[in-house]
Amino acid sequence: MEKTKPARDGETLGGLLKMLGVANIVVAVILTGAAFYALRRILEPLVLAVFLLIVIDGLARALSRRVKVLKDWMALTLAIVLIVSAFSLTLWLSADNAADFAAKAPAYTARINAVLLAAAQRFGLSVTPTAASLLGELNPARYAGVLASALSHFLEGAVFVLVYLGFLLASRRGFSAKFGELFRTESERSEASRVFDRVRRGVESYIWVQTVVGVIITAASAAIMVACGLSHVAFWCVIIFLANYIPAIGAAIGVLFPALFGLMEFDGIVRAIVLVAGLEATHFVVSHVVQPRMQGRSLNLDPIVVLLALAFWGAVWGTVGAFLSTPLTVVAMAILAEFKPSRPIAVLLSSDGKPYADLQG
Repeated sequence: MEKTKPARDGETLGGLLKMLGVANIVVAVILTGAAFYALRRILEPLVLAVFLLIVIDGLARALSRRVKVLKDWMALTLAIVLIVSAFSLTLWLSADNAADFAAKAPAYTARINAVLLAAAQRFGLSVTPTAASLLGELNPARYAGVLASALSHFLEGAVFVLVYLGFLLASRRGFSAKFGELFRTESERSEASRVFDRVRRGVESYIWVQTVVGVIITAASAAIMVACGLSHVAFWCVIIFLANYIPAIGAAIGVLFPALFGLMEFDGIVRAIVLVAGLEATHFVVSHVVQPRMQGRSLNLDPIVVLLALAFWGAVWGTVGAFLSTPLTVVAMAILAEFKPSRPIAVLLSSDGKPYADLQG
C-alpha cells in the first residue's frame, strides 16, 4: 500500500501536467489568433505576397524542368509575367463585365419584376413586390460607407502586396547568405532546409490540387453555361475558378452566382433549372469524388481540420483568411511535426496520423 500511493500520486500529477499542457495550447491558440487579428492590416498583404512568391517560385522551377533551354532568371521572369498577366486579365474581365451589367440593368430589372409578379400570383399575394421596392427596403445608402471602406482596404492591400512581393523577389539572392548565418552547423542547416522544403512542397501541393480541381469544375461549368445560352461565360468562369480556392464552400458559392444570374436572364424557368442542376451536379461530383482522392495523396489534412481552419482564419482575416486557411494549416502542420512537444498536434491535424510522410522524398 505504501508503494501504491506514490504511484497514484505520480499518475495524478502526470494527468494534471497533461491538462495544463492542453490548456497552454488552447491559450496559445487564442492569443495567436488575437495577435493575427490585431496585426491583420500588416500581415494580410505580407502573407499574400509570400503565397504569391511561392506560386511564382514553383512555376519557375516547373518551367525550368520542362523547358531545358530556359535559364533560371528567364524562367523566373516568365513566371512573373504569367502570374501578373493572369491577375490583369481577371481585373479586365471584372471591369468590362461590370460596365456591361450596368448598361443592361434596366432589362435585368424588368426581368426581376416579371419573376416577382409570377411568384406573387403563384402564392396569391395581395401586393406584388418589385425590384425597386426590394432595393428600397434594403436601403443601400447605409451600406455605401461599408462598401467604400472595403474597396479602399482592397486597393490599399493590393498595393502593399505588390510592394512586399517586389521586395521579397529582390531579397531572394541574399537569403542563402542569411540562411548560412542563422544556422551555423551542418545539422542545423539540414534540419531547417528539411522543414522549409516540407512547407514549400505542402503549399505547392495545395495549389496544384486546387488548380486542377478548379480547371475541371470551370471547364465543365463553361460547357453547361454555353449549352444553356448564358452570357458573360468568361467572367463567370473566372468567378468559379477563383472561388474554388476557398476550401469546402468556395466551389459551391462560385457556381451559385451564374445560376442566380440565369434566373434574371432567361425568359423561361426551364433553362434556369437545367443550369442550376448542371452546375451543382458538376460541383458535387468533382468535389466529392475527384478532390478527396487528390487531397488524400498530397495534402494529408483531416477534412474536419480543413473546415475548422476555414472558420478560424475566416474569422481572423475575412476573405483573405478563407483563401489562405488551408496553406496556413499545411505550414503549421509541417512546423509542428518537427518538434517533439508539438508533434501530437501535427498528428491530429493530419488525416493518417503521419503528418509529413507524404512529403518525404
